[in-house]
Amino acid sequence: MSIFSLLPFLIIIGAMFLMARSAKNKQKQAMEMRNQMQPGTGIRTIGGMYATVKEVGEDTVLLEIAPGVHAHYAKNAVGAVLEREEYDRIVHGIEPEEKAEGAEDAENSDVVVPDDASSLTDSQDEDRITLDKSADEGDAAEARDAEEDSSTSEPGAKEAKKADDKRADLSKGKGDEDSSSS
Repeated sequence: MSIFSLLPFLIIIGAMFLMARSAKNKQKQAMEMRNQMQPGTGIRTIGGMYATVKEVGEDTVLLEIAPGVHAHYAKNAVGAVLEREEYDRIVHGIEPEEKAEGAEDAENSDVVVPDDASSLTDSQDEDRITLDKSADEGDAAEARDAEEDSSTSEPGAKEAKKADDKRADLSKGKGDEDSSSS
């Protein structure tokens, strides 16, 4: 047999050796991580549940899942031992000290964010529309608006308004009578 015929088998055996070695290293790191658990440490299980360690046994660990709720888990079910800051950020929503100081600065700035949209609008009684107006009051309001428009408008705006009124009349059907008589 030549060395070239054994080469594929040697490559496969070498790859298996490297994979087994890296798997052993990962297992060793996981074992060290699980042995670091102490009461009060925050952890994440392999199922994604966050809890606080209450007691550590030889093969099991007592976890506090929620205040007053305890459960026994196998140590192998612990996916990660979390640092205090990370656990507080994820579970309690508490930001680390550096970010919390920045948040206080943002609170003390001059920017005011309203709680609702009502403070963003100018609420004047004149601008308010009421549905209980009579037809005479509505016509008077339209006349008043027309006077304001004509007094504050630019040159040429009156002609544009007349053209708009004529188009509105045509769309209502009033223009049909005018065009048929001519």
